[in-house]
Amino acid sequence: MPGIDLHTHSTASDGTLTPVELVLAAKEVGLVAIALTDHDTIAGLPEAVRAGEKHGVEVIPGCELSVHSDVGVLHIVGLWVDPYSSILQNKFESIRKKRGLRNDEIIKKLQKLGLNITMDEVREKAAGTVGRPHIASVLLDKNYVKSFDDAFNRYIGKTGKAYISRESLAPDEALNLLKATNATSILAHPALLSTNETVLNEQVKELKRLGLDGIEIYCSSHTTEMMGICKKIARKYNLLASGGSDFHGSVKPEIKLGRGTGKLFIHHSVLDDLKALRQSKGLEI
Repeated sequence: MPGIDLHTHSTASDGTLTPVELVLAAKEVGLVAIALTDHDTIAGLPEAVRAGEKHGVEVIPGCELSVHSDVGVLHIVGLWVDPYSSILQNKFESIRKKRGLRNDEIIKKLQKLGLNITMDEVREKAAGTVGRPHIASVLLDKNYVKSFDDAFNRYIGKTGKAYISRESLAPDEALNLLKATNATSILAHPALLSTNETVLNEQVKELKRLGLDGIEIYCSSHTTEMMGICKKIARKYNLLASGGSDFHGSVKPEIKLGRGTGKLFIHHSVLDDLKALRQSKGLEI
């Protein structure tokens, strides 16, 4: 049976495979469709779509937005975004500038802690948007940490000594942004928002009110129990199922493209249902 993966990342944000390499990797593992959903950028989409057409892998152009939440990690994936959208490009440019200032502050904190690290070294690690994984990569190269997880836990994650909080989009702003570009909006990895059914239910209820179209039921961070909770919530609020590995490449080696941590499989029918929703709204696929 053909498999798909609707949540992946490339070097355009914080992944380690270029858009072309990602498409080739998808073909190698037998996937028939992927969505490239880089964080706060659409820079890799034209290249990925062209590679997909060349190598026989359907590429759904997407992106992933970081959204403010007082509960947990709230990310919204947009599927079928316009790879050349000026609306998204302008917003992402503003986000990148703010992220750049944040990165500078993190580096300053690390330097005050006695770690010999510069922004130039970090930029050399990034083919696209510079982010914390690139900082972690430099820390690992210099043997300041034992792994990427160690870098985040000790220094640059929420509990780390050099952590700086980031400015995120409000939920309504994020969903309106995707709606303005005719994208389909999906709640990414719900377990990172909350594993408490009551809390997650309330969060999804509000997101549905604001225009959410679907929810990732099949993803690397979900147990069988969590998938059941998400299916129940999806039925309650008439949301379509989606899913993806959240593949980043070697920075998250435990997550394999299309397979997650090993047991993930997303059937092509998930994509068919999402396409049917778009067609019912008169939107392109």
